[in-house]
Amino acid sequence: MVKQRFLGKTGFSVSEIGLGCWQLGGDWGALKSGQAEDILSAAQESGVTFWDTADVYGAGDSEVYIGKFNQQHPNPDRVIVTKAGRTAELYPDHYQRDRLKTAIEQSRERLQVDALDLLQLHCIPFDELKRGDVFEWLQEFQQEGLIKYYGASVETVEEALYCINHANVATLQIIFNLFRQDPNQELLTHAQDANVGIIVRLGLASGLLSGKMSANTVFPTEDHRNFNKDGEAFNVGETFSGLPFNKGVELAEELKQFLPENMTLAQMALRWLLDHPAVSSVITGASRGEQIRANAEVSSLPPLGDDLHQKLAEFYQTQVRPHVRGSI
Repeated sequence: MVKQRFLGKTGFSVSEIGLGCWQLGGDWGALKSGQAEDILSAAQESGVTFWDTADVYGAGDSEVYIGKFNQQHPNPDRVIVTKAGRTAELYPDHYQRDRLKTAIEQSRERLQVDALDLLQLHCIPFDELKRGDVFEWLQEFQQEGLIKYYGASVETVEEALYCINHANVATLQIIFNLFRQDPNQELLTHAQDANVGIIVRLGLASGLLSGKMSANTVFPTEDHRNFNKDGEAFNVGETFSGLPFNKGVELAEELKQFLPENMTLAQMALRWLLDHPAVSSVITGASRGEQIRANAEVSSLPPLGDDLHQKLAEFYQTQVRPHVRGSI
């Protein structure tokens, strides 16, 4: 069974391997009939109780799938978190209290809950974060009972540190993986000191760290790994952690030289993340039930050795970081 960790100031106990539900919106390729329910069922069966979604995933479809499943298969241990701030009504420069409140109310309806467990700002512009109004609004919505806690999903270490120092966020969702190790230098320590839960997204760098891709891999037209591979649609760091695809495939292959015996690249990548005590949960996407079960099993694997951690840190600094595009 997946081990549990506390999620920052929320006090929630969550599975350290979580489920990212971006794919339930069809943004990683169209869903087949029954596929969404199969994914959620596999998560339930595997003890993956922390589910992350957003109102823009499939224009709300992901939340609808989750809300329906949660009603049909209730679980008091399940924590469902969502995000707001990237719909056309708000992004990039239409942030108003009433508009954000409407977005939250619509998420509550789709998820079929009275109050959201955790509402995260969804990678909104840094200038908007620094203006500060949005955090005041979230505090008010919390007092009104619309949300239980709030946090922020951010693009850069600078944004994350700002949120810790200037807002009463309960959690931060960040890009963190073997191809994006910078949060390990300062951010994680600050988060622990402030009791801010760290939610990791893109732990496998959009699948690069599965070790199963090649230069010939082709993605569906509607998959962001096809249309955003060079940052054409949104932040380049959200796809392949900002690495050019072919370079990422090459680097993933080179990482295999460090694999412990009887461990896959995906397992090493996820175990590396779990070895950081500041991490509350690693949200992993999946299109099939067996992927969820395989990810969940990493929770039972022993930590990587200190020597291996040092080698992986050196590999990042010398071989990976020079090729990462976009703000880190």
